[in-house]
Amino acid sequence: MTGFKVESIPSQETYDWILNKHYAHRVPPISYAFGLYENLSLVGICTFGMPASPSLCSGIMGEDMKGFVIELNRLCVESNQKNVTSWFVSRCLKMIPGPLCIVSYADTAMGHVGKIYQACNFLFTGTTKERTDIFAGEGKHSRHYSGDKAERQFRSSKHRYVYFVGNKKEVKAMRSVLNYPIESYPQGETKRYDASYQPTTQQLLF
Repeated sequence: MTGFKVESIPSQETYDWILNKHYAHRVPPISYAFGLYENLSLVGICTFGMPASPSLCSGIMGEDMKGFVIELNRLCVESNQKNVTSWFVSRCLKMIPGPLCIVSYADTAMGHVGKIYQACNFLFTGTTKERTDIFAGEGKHSRHYSGDKAERQFRSSKHRYVYFVGNKKEVKAMRSVLNYPIESYPQGETKRYDASYQPTTQQLLF
């Protein structure tokens, strides 16, 4: 992709994007953070970290393999270049050390289908059910609740995608213990949310 470069970056450099531009407005656990640079200016971020739910980790591949599960938990790109987002994610996947099972979600409430994951050859493993859980306060996950357990908040259904990072033997071993059936990709048009906020410009220095 001419004019673009992907670099590993400190997690703190993603916070402006995550808190102000990404629709979730909440910083998740971050183990790996990557920046997309166009002509040396930061135009996108992608982060990976431990999933919020411990049961998710064991649910994907079983209790013995839960330590290999990580989530692609934030992705935000500001560029008009066609296919740059899928190219960015593909580069990030190549830079993460395996073996790992990467899970990510496309939120149906935001009109997301998961086209980027489909373009990157993620496996589609179904859609979660709508539910409610404990309200922990704005910008916080239910695991951080403090106070009234009776106060609930709605959680929309999400399309679940997985991708295996590792050599052929490692990928085969992880896929063989995947607990979810692989399904056909969901279809539909992705809706855009308001992402007009402009993060502070950051330059890639040499």
